[in-house]
Amino acid sequence: MHRTTLAITLAAIANQVTAAGFIEDSKATLNLRNFYFNADNRESQDDVGLAASRSSQAEEWGQGFQLNFVSGYTQGTVGFGVDAIGLVGVKLDSGGRTGKADRSRTPGALFPLESDGSAVDNYGKAGVTGKVRFSKTEARLGTLQPKLPVINFNDGRLLPQTFEGAQITSAEIDGLTLTAGQLESTKTRSSTDDIGLRIGGATRPNGTPATTALADSNEFIFAGGDYKITKDLTAQYYYGSLEDFYKQHFLGLTHNLALPVGALKTDLRYFNSGSDGKNGSAAGRAQGYKSSGYWTASDSNAGEVDNNTWSALFTYSLSGHALSAGYQQVSGDSAFPFVSQGDGATAYLITDRQIGKFASAGERTWLAEYGYDFASAGVPGLKATVTYLSGSNIDSAASDRKEWERDFRLDYALQDGPLKGLGFSWRNATFRSNAATDLDENRLIVSYSLPLL
Repeated sequence: MHRTTLAITLAAIANQVTAAGFIEDSKATLNLRNFYFNADNRESQDDVGLAASRSSQAEEWGQGFQLNFVSGYTQGTVGFGVDAIGLVGVKLDSGGRTGKADRSRTPGALFPLESDGSAVDNYGKAGVTGKVRFSKTEARLGTLQPKLPVINFNDGRLLPQTFEGAQITSAEIDGLTLTAGQLESTKTRSSTDDIGLRIGGATRPNGTPATTALADSNEFIFAGGDYKITKDLTAQYYYGSLEDFYKQHFLGLTHNLALPVGALKTDLRYFNSGSDGKNGSAAGRAQGYKSSGYWTASDSNAGEVDNNTWSALFTYSLSGHALSAGYQQVSGDSAFPFVSQGDGATAYLITDRQIGKFASAGERTWLAEYGYDFASAGVPGLKATVTYLSGSNIDSAASDRKEWERDFRLDYALQDGPLKGLGFSWRNATFRSNAATDLDENRLIVSYSLPLL
């Protein structure tokens, strides 16, 4: 249905493309991203139940191109516009084939796979978004990249994730921003396919072959708003519902406090999630509409979404220093539910980091982070951050399931000269767990944005 509406919007724009504003306010940018990815599985030998032999190395290198076109609006009480995005990924180097011993790669790390399990030489995807503006309200239809507490696109690899749907944003009331919309499908970060939406734990219907598609949905509804109570205090409420999987309420509060020495930022988040549609019945869960989590063999509610997750993160900053401490608690039988196709997804959690998300059923996680901006030491553009997370109390048939992660990130951007803005990033992470695969990972990224209009 939204494709028909999009066609009508584009037709209206076509009649006014010469209008001042539409062209004069248009912008086009080419974003270049050179991405090297290396992951080394460090399977723990004393973990009962984990595979004894897995591919130990994943190594890929690629060049990404992202062309963004953002139009202005036609003149008049109601303004029309159109945005477009074009994405291309080119393989520079990759390992052998999935499941083989010759430098075997992780499926979906950077590139889609050929039928023999090797990485494709290149891949691309594109999208168009029609938009309409009235006063301080904007409606968008087509390709979207939402960044909200209940739905967040992923941009952690060579090319970003995109969604298809509709969204309306309104700022008619001072201090209050309202957002609502519906998503139907997604193109994940390492794929060109337009697929349905699901959560972690979704399976194929009982008794079906492995070639059968996983259970999914074509309707994710979201609505909510941000209210700036004062210039330093912001409250949030959002609702998200993935049809036949889950319903979710989010409450958030952020506060910035100026201290006699330095400043303190407080970030509080709470999610309440329950089942929706087929996930709420045994028959529906048998069709694959299930969540990950832990249940006993006799539990009739096995696979049903049942989750409360809350977190608190405090950051003290002084000059170029920033020291953070946080805690997150996941309660209920299921893991924290969020839209995820198993090919890279982002959850709005303080624990969603380079490798792990620390969102298993029952998990309790402590977080500590230190960052320094070297501009305070006379080196603008250079920043470093180190993070440590420790999760425990993971619900499992085995006792004492826990995990930890240590991340280090170093970023530098040229501040002047003909290549001003050229960015370099090294991201190193170590993940250890007796509930999942141990992993060491490095990412080297060179990025540059070239204005075209």
